[in-house]
Amino acid sequence: MENNLDWTKEHPVSNVRWVKTELIHANDYNPNAVAPPEMKLLRLSIEADGFTQPIVVWQQEDGTFEVVDGFHRHLVGNEMNMSHLPIVIINQDRTDRGDRIAATIRHNRARGKHQVAGMSDIVQELSRRNWSDKKIARELGMEPDEVLRLKQITGLAELFSDEEFSKAWEA
Repeated sequence: MENNLDWTKEHPVSNVRWVKTELIHANDYNPNAVAPPEMKLLRLSIEADGFTQPIVVWQQEDGTFEVVDGFHRHLVGNEMNMSHLPIVIINQDRTDRGDRIAATIRHNRARGKHQVAGMSDIVQELSRRNWSDKKIARELGMEPDEVLRLKQITGLAELFSDEEFSKAWEA
């Protein structure tokens, strides 16, 4: 076993901080949904057991924090009028919104299900940000055919917008 604990500094969980609730804001891209009974259970869990997992955030230049993972813990903390919430900060060196979206999806997909329409919107946004299908698949933990199917759901026309087609059918 390694005696040197310096390696722990690189892991966000080694640096949990309590920050003022008003400094933390939800992201606008989380495709995850929690049913009302599970939200009640989450609230009960926080009331009975306290916060057992910090909210994963990205620190913005203005000193505020955007939720990357823990959207619903953040929501419950706000509803409970908590003055401070526990956070860990990730990816300070990756400032692109696409990187934060990918981190959110990785966290969520590792735990459970996503709504298809929300995931389709995410894939479309990353595609618009010039992420290749290969990069989207790698960063979000998907197979290439899954990326293609999600693109087709909401953006079939956009998917093929840069393709040249025959004009033989024009009147």
